[in-house]
Amino acid sequence: MPPCTRFAPSPTGYLHIGGARTALFSWLYARRHGGNFILRIEDTDLERSTAESVQAILEGMAWLGLEYNAGPFYQTHRFERYRAVAAQLLAEKKAYHCYCSKEELEQMRNDQMAHKEKPRYDGRCWRRQEAREGIAPVIRFRNPTEGATIVPDLIHGAVTFQNDTLDDLIIVRSDGTPTYNFTVVVDDWDMAVTHVIRGDDHLNNTPRQINLLKALGASIPAYAHVPMILGSDGGRLSKRHGAVSVISYREDGYLPEALLNYLVRLGWSHGDQEIFSIDEMIALFDIRDVNLSSSTFNPDKLLWLNQQYLKTTDPAHVAEHLRYHLSKLGIDPQEGPSLTEIVIAQRERAKTLVEMAANSEFFYRDFTSFAPDVAEKNLRPEILPALEELRNRLSQLGEWRTELLHATIAQCAEDYQLKLGKLAQPIRVAVCGKTASPPIDVTLALLGQERTLARLDRAIRYIRSGKA
Repeated sequence: MPPCTRFAPSPTGYLHIGGARTALFSWLYARRHGGNFILRIEDTDLERSTAESVQAILEGMAWLGLEYNAGPFYQTHRFERYRAVAAQLLAEKKAYHCYCSKEELEQMRNDQMAHKEKPRYDGRCWRRQEAREGIAPVIRFRNPTEGATIVPDLIHGAVTFQNDTLDDLIIVRSDGTPTYNFTVVVDDWDMAVTHVIRGDDHLNNTPRQINLLKALGASIPAYAHVPMILGSDGGRLSKRHGAVSVISYREDGYLPEALLNYLVRLGWSHGDQEIFSIDEMIALFDIRDVNLSSSTFNPDKLLWLNQQYLKTTDPAHVAEHLRYHLSKLGIDPQEGPSLTEIVIAQRERAKTLVEMAANSEFFYRDFTSFAPDVAEKNLRPEILPALEELRNRLSQLGEWRTELLHATIAQCAEDYQLKLGKLAQPIRVAVCGKTASPPIDVTLALLGQERTLARLDRAIRYIRSGKA
């Protein structure tokens, strides 16, 4: 039977780096083995779950390209199913109503701690025959009290828990809503999940969930509890380490493939290889190869990786992502040079798409003025004759090609006994408004003849006005 994995986030916040890595590992395992990947929204926390968080999760998954075979399933749509399973467990005496008040539970805890015992529910309502008036009961699962439960973990190995240390967990609250440990069991059972890949903060929940599955006569999935991601200071990953939402990385100009590549290397490796295509990740990833130790998040490494992807990824693909960032600047990419050609020209000079978009703004939008320090250094009276002559020669070109532009600029520089750079830099400032751009012939080719001549005219007027 092909495997089935799932990603099951709670919509109480954004999709963060740790969640995205869990989703990626689950997705890769399913894809490598020809199985199914399910998206399930665990929204039973009615107070904290929000529609905005759901949208952030769906948007993040779509941007990352982690397509799911089924879902999204919402737990709030399955309450009838949970009630039916809870009723089944009650009927089979595998669960019971608990009428203990908060005060009674607190006293129980204090007594146990006073005797240096581990605080846990002592099962006192298991044999209660009658309801207690005025108290809405919870439903507790009757956990086995003897023997041990072994978690078959693909990363940690077999992890053993003694059943007498596991109390009778609540599966339905007093208001009738099901709890996490119950819903996840019913869902994994109904959805035929074969492999549960999640953070190792869930490891202590797993023996309880396995006992529930056994009580229901369900198959036990294989588990893989992934060690957490730490910040550079060794603390739990947080916003101060750069652990913002996945969508924030899109806003900051990262390619989704670069982020996925970075995430797959957080805890997993294949020799010394650093850069993986999606197909390589699918072919090589094995959950059993994930390290036992925690990983450290390094934003500088992610930035380096993004730069490599900008340089080497199909320019047409990068262009589609660049389109989004240009639109954020109010630029319609249709009103200018080919986006793919822009990417080819700019990809060696940008670490992010935000930077690439900012560097490319002059191709689409006229700048309003020259920076005084830049103009003073580059648009000087002595360059005026060469600049005027170049403008004249460029206006007479019948074809606007890189090779012809380079030859025209080089010949003009030679005629005026200038090194090529001594003419190229004033041209660059004239047409770009700044001192950095792709090679000047490429810059002019992308800018087009009309815009180039108009900007040269403005620079010439600027020099003639005596402001230089």
